Amino acid sequence: MDFEFSKELTELQREARKFANEKIRPVADKLDQKAVFPRDLFTEMGQKGFLGLPFEKKYGGTEKGTLAYMTVAEEIARASLGVALSYVAAVSIGASPIAMYGTSEQKEKFLRPLAEGRELAAFGLTEKTAGSDAKGVEMTAEKVNGDYVINGTKQWITNANYASLITVAAITGYKPSGEKIISSIIVPLDTRGVSVSSPYDKVGVRSSDTGEITFKDVRVPVENLLGEEEAGLKQLLNVLNGGRISIAAISVGLAQEALDKSLTHSLEREQFGGPIRQFESVQFKLADMATETEAARLLVQKACYLKDTGKTFIREAAAAKLFASEAASRNANRAMQIYGGTGFMRPAGVERLLRDSKILEIGEGTSEIQRLVIARQLFKEEGAKS
Repeated sequence: MDFEFSKELTELQREARKFANEKIRPVADKLDQKAVFPRDLFTEMGQKGFLGLPFEKKYGGTEKGTLAYMTVAEEIARASLGVALSYVAAVSIGASPIAMYGTSEQKEKFLRPLAEGRELAAFGLTEKTAGSDAKGVEMTAEKVNGDYVINGTKQWITNANYASLITVAAITGYKPSGEKIISSIIVPLDTRGVSVSSPYDKVGVRSSDTGEITFKDVRVPVENLLGEEEAGLKQLLNVLNGGRISIAAISVGLAQEALDKSLTHSLEREQFGGPIRQFESVQFKLADMATETEAARLLVQKACYLKDTGKTFIREAAAAKLFASEAASRNANRAMQIYGGTGFMRPAGVERLLRDSKILEIGEGTSEIQRLVIARQLFKEEGAKS
């Protein structure tokens, strides 16, 4: 078992870290305080190929795989979780549905500008009645004269104001049993009848754009359907499985940043005649932070390996997301405790980590949902043995 990165992946990690430290880190606090989405940084990330890492070369990507993409995501998250969240949303759940289920024509038309980093994408599942309960979707898409006529509202959509398109989950009919038929449909956001608003004042990840998108008699051609009408729910859940690895990866980035800052502060801060790292209470916190960060990183890397080799990764993705997100929150809290009163002030940069970390336990499925996924996969695996 080889834990060593290839030379190519090491170079990519170094490039991503350099970009994050030179371009993102210097403006991260300002972006957070003013709640500004840094579109220019995403243009630069696109030029570097970061937005096309997992996608096919023939559609504008670089085919470097999931591990390469997650390694870049971790580096970006160390500098700013807000920027990282919009990054992984654009790739894992924005562009990936088209990459996974689109026709060659759909990939050429919609995926290429995303993979090449010229445009951003969004993902539309969440509504007032839908989120953890994916079947709670109420948006409708009625087929009329070769078009889908879409009505409804999607909430808490990452990149809503800057995306060129969104893949929405909508009801396209009902089965004889009365069960909804939920389909995935690509909707360009400049289509007539689409309106985007920004009613949210978020606690954290304030540099990540979040909006509400309303669709009123929005017409798109039936050719914008992804796959078969009845396959939409399964497609969306599969997309979320991959998205969970990306949330785990950026969780590792935040956990590592909290550890790094705490290590530095433990040497610089003096109490009782010496640096506070001399105290066992601080050492224990640092040890736990380091152990949990590394364990979370290994869970992410295993999930990446399984995905890249075409193996089932549902349980591993959920486990990585669950453990890494909760480790990130614990590390942020530990960092605040190590910093003490200094950490409670904005200049230290620790309070941003604490505010940002909570969304990691909520987005892409709450910790409670991850535990359900893991348990159900365990039951399924046990049943397969008997």
